[in-house]
Amino acid sequence: MKSFAGKPNTGKAYTGKTFVGPRLRQLRRDHGHTQADMASRLGVSAAYINLMEHNQRSLSVRVLVGLLESYGVDWQDLVNDVDDKTFDDLRQAMKDPFFGEGQLDPREMRSAIDNAPNLVEYFLKMHGEYRNLLENVMRIGNERMPDELLASSPETVVHDFFRNNSNYFPGLEQAASQLRSALKKESDMTYMALRQRLQKKHGIDVVITAVEDMGEALRVYDEDQKTIQLSEGLDHINKVFQLAHVSCFLEFTEVLESITDRLSDPRDGVVKRCQVELANYFSAALLMPYDDFVKMAKETRYDIDRLAARFEVSFEQVCHRLTTLQKDGNKGVPFFFLRVDKAGNVSKRFNATSFQIAEFGGACPVWNLHTAFRTPGVVIPQFVELPDGERFFTISRTTERPAFSRDTQDRRLVLSLGCSVTHCDDVIYANAFKMKDQPEFSQIGINCHLCPREACSQRAHQPLMTELTIDPNRRGGTRYDG
Repeated sequence: MKSFAGKPNTGKAYTGKTFVGPRLRQLRRDHGHTQADMASRLGVSAAYINLMEHNQRSLSVRVLVGLLESYGVDWQDLVNDVDDKTFDDLRQAMKDPFFGEGQLDPREMRSAIDNAPNLVEYFLKMHGEYRNLLENVMRIGNERMPDELLASSPETVVHDFFRNNSNYFPGLEQAASQLRSALKKESDMTYMALRQRLQKKHGIDVVITAVEDMGEALRVYDEDQKTIQLSEGLDHINKVFQLAHVSCFLEFTEVLESITDRLSDPRDGVVKRCQVELANYFSAALLMPYDDFVKMAKETRYDIDRLAARFEVSFEQVCHRLTTLQKDGNKGVPFFFLRVDKAGNVSKRFNATSFQIAEFGGACPVWNLHTAFRTPGVVIPQFVELPDGERFFTISRTTERPAFSRDTQDRRLVLSLGCSVTHCDDVIYANAFKMKDQPEFSQIGINCHLCPREACSQRAHQPLMTELTIDPNRRGGTRYDG
């Protein structure tokens, strides 16, 4: 039996009192039926259909059976509460400082989703475009062409795509499991197993190449010469990761394409950027098997160093993997993760939370991820509060990039991993804090241009969304605090 969403009927029993007004209305319109037409098919009155569409009557077993027989609808697709994510997205959008301090009542938002779903969808799309436009304005300099405003950056599109998928891709998890099983037949050492499989299955040789001969590259796959050159500047952990990355493109191109076919933006640059990030996801999934990894993560309370030692990966790779633990029935703590350089530029960001990560840098100096540069290798915890009142627990620590010459020394970056304070008891790095005593929360923003806070001692820019109060008779901590 064909389902409403094209999925097979599982045969599970339906229970509960459920209102399905908007979905019922959409189903009727998709078939070009009037309320009277649907009522005739279901053996009820047109008035009853009208009441159901306005959520004044719940879905009865009789009507459910009629929908199954007359429209081929899987009950799970009809009664499943798919609006939770829309509600969360709307709630987050309404927290934008642009809308000021007033907030919609949750009942109003739920009513809008139930009775005007298309309007809510268009509003969220418009808000997303507005956010992209604002970020583009912020990153355009005096010599940049205004035409750049016409297109969102690939990084924004890919980040939103990952977030819309809860940063979890079961197709890649399955592919990684498949390759992992095949590699066990080659060698117990993942690096050697990957090299042997690349040679035997694809006729590709792996060559460790001098830094001077690699130019600025760390990895080069020459399809014609059937070679993968890896820079000798890479450590063993990153050599393994790079071979796993290439293996994803060689063996699971169809999986990558099936995922990127769902992108809303089909530009070539967007698709390629997304496939690169998906191949990185695959590499992490191959080296850190989901079930084993999440099990140990919970047992060690997300001790990153312990996880890195067990799975023979880097601190950064563990942080990345922790953002992907959103498998139904076996989820981990939802984390966000970003990587910044000394200038505050964000070079990597992944998110399974409601935290809004700035794309183009300029992150709040009150946030101690900048302070981490002063204490290399030390994990620095911090409790932070955003302007909308949401609170998070974060840890920040430096990571080192390969340095090949005097011109590229001090390639130090900072990683930051964070989660909602509601998960603090699950995270070992919060042990030093007594949550019952309400630890002090640092008042941060995502970006000075967007932050509405007044009297901030670190403010560097006038906010774009609001006017600050200026008193000529008073001088505060900054020139914006009058």
